[in-house]
Amino acid sequence: MKALIFALFLASFSFAASAQTTTQQKAIKQPTSLKDKVVEIACGECKFKMKGKSCDLAIRVDGQSYFVDGKNVDDFGDAHDEKHGFCNVISKATVTGEIVNNRFKAKTITLLPEKK
Repeated sequence: MKALIFALFLASFSFAASAQTTTQQKAIKQPTSLKDKVVEIACGECKFKMKGKSCDLAIRVDGQSYFVDGKNVDDFGDAHDEKHGFCNVISKATVTGEIVNNRFKAKTITLLPEKK
């Protein structure tokens, strides 16, 4: 009876261990290209609740947020402006670039006009 219990325990442990993914498997993920995609854009820390050290530009695509490389949070005006700043308002933009290693490598970012 003890041998049967031990065998069941060992079998369940091996199933759980085989379901784990390795760091190498995650790193192999292919880049995702975005071309003229409408996304949300704002400060990642202030508006998207991403972990970081300062105010950094980020986009949100299909509910997933990514920090932006190639553009800065102040490239579009004062990030802390009450009415239009990325630290206070989530805006819409059309973007082109790639998502590589959970970061968006921007080629172009064009802010869309506000809807009134």
